[in-house]
Amino acid sequence: MLHLDKKFTEFLQILGIRRVILFSGSLSLNLSNFCFELAPNNYMLIRCVSYSLTHLILVLGVPLISINPVKAETTPLINPLPPKRQPVTENRVRDFPYLLGVGDRIRVDVFGIERYGGEQSVLTDGTISLQGVGPVTVVGLTLMETQKLITRLYSTLLRKPIVTVNLVTARPVQIAIAGEVYRPGSYSLSGSQQFSRLTQAIAIAGGITQAANLTLVQLRQADPKQPVITLNLEELLEKGDLNQDPILRDGDSIFIPTTIAFDPEQVRQIAFSSLAAPPNQSIQVVIVGAVSRPGAYSLTQEGAGSSTTSGNIPTAVKINLPTVTRALQTAGGITNVADIRNIEIQRITRTGVQTTKINLWKLLQSGDINQDIFLQQGDTVIVPTATDIASADLQQIASASFSPATITVNVVGEVKSPGLISIPPNRPLNQALLSAGGFDNTRANKSSVELIRLNPNGSVTRRRIDVDFTLGNAQENNPVLHDNDVIIVRRSLITRLGDGGSSLLQPVQNFFTFYRFLEVLIPTTNSSSKSSSK
Repeated sequence: MLHLDKKFTEFLQILGIRRVILFSGSLSLNLSNFCFELAPNNYMLIRCVSYSLTHLILVLGVPLISINPVKAETTPLINPLPPKRQPVTENRVRDFPYLLGVGDRIRVDVFGIERYGGEQSVLTDGTISLQGVGPVTVVGLTLMETQKLITRLYSTLLRKPIVTVNLVTARPVQIAIAGEVYRPGSYSLSGSQQFSRLTQAIAIAGGITQAANLTLVQLRQADPKQPVITLNLEELLEKGDLNQDPILRDGDSIFIPTTIAFDPEQVRQIAFSSLAAPPNQSIQVVIVGAVSRPGAYSLTQEGAGSSTTSGNIPTAVKINLPTVTRALQTAGGITNVADIRNIEIQRITRTGVQTTKINLWKLLQSGDINQDIFLQQGDTVIVPTATDIASADLQQIASASFSPATITVNVVGEVKSPGLISIPPNRPLNQALLSAGGFDNTRANKSSVELIRLNPNGSVTRRRIDVDFTLGNAQENNPVLHDNDVIIVRRSLITRLGDGGSSLLQPVQNFFTFYRFLEVLIPTTNSSSKSSSK
């Protein structure tokens, strides 16, 4: 072994030579970063010195010289990129392990020793009784924590015991639900319901109301240290995000807040989801204003979401949910003075009364189905009276589904069957005349009639209309009738003159009638007197 003096070693380190290794006459030098770390002016000097030293060491010819230990080196990467991490969506609720509680039944097995094992029920004081150990408090512990605790306790009796703990029967899960649900309160989930999700708990509570705020549903756990979790059920309905539908645990409480603004789209979304009330549930609503029969009505949902045939094939069933238009039909339809552009819905919520307006004219014009909102328990529908309605609008409204099925028109005068008649809405004047039997051929003025109408603003109009049965329904002289219209058919000129002459000659006719009556009586009296005198 060749020993280099200290100064020579320091000189090699200054030159940047980190390792010098000789193997039977061959030389390996590591001059990494040597030439590049020195100034350009000193490069040639260092190169000459290194060359001389190399020859010097080769002449010495020793088996091995090592100043620093040899280490494998790898070329470092330049600005290595960190590996991409995929975002992981965690559900804080479902990630919590199951905690034992009162009513749980577990099985404890000690490997090789059967007498220490068996099923145990968690008592009301939160303990189980183990043979050879006594009462052990396990409430609030996970199965793994319970297993470690029992293993530690049996270690005082056994040498390296192997203990396993399994859940045999879970206790009933007690939850509370409040807010915008039909039946708020406390519920016990047992059997197949023990590991129910949030949406299943909502269904047990009768479904959510249409005033619910789906974006801010709050879930509070029994452990006060755990934060309140805010869930967005809209993400569940629109994207199928199951993270918004967690599995419930014992002691969980759910609160569904009330929405601030009335959103028809959200109302329709709720109505057709599994979060809504069952289809056989009836609701009580009040309908007032410009309808034929204002009052309180009970509306039901007809049908269910689906049914299963004998072949276990689900078939769709029509659902007729209670909507505004259906409520108006139940109340006999709107009157001809109804303002369908400003119908008002008053809804009772947990925080008070919410009011919104709908425009059924948009439903007729553009098919905006969101205007025909679904009703819920306690709603009030107010149909205001219009100040002025165009005749063209009245014709279209009369044929709408929420208008009356029939209208009543009074036809008086010289027709064959005068009086009140019922005809379908949006029918013209000629049809009403024909429904009344038509004109009296001997007495009626067949050229024109008089139409009397009550306007939405309370005024009354009288029109003289020339009758022509050859005209179509859209002609000016054959207008569409409204409910409670009155049609007067006058007498013809000849009939009027005849009726007038009869009135003038009536006194003379009455005199001759009286005279003939006396003439009949007087002769009868004389003849009877003569016969008596004889």
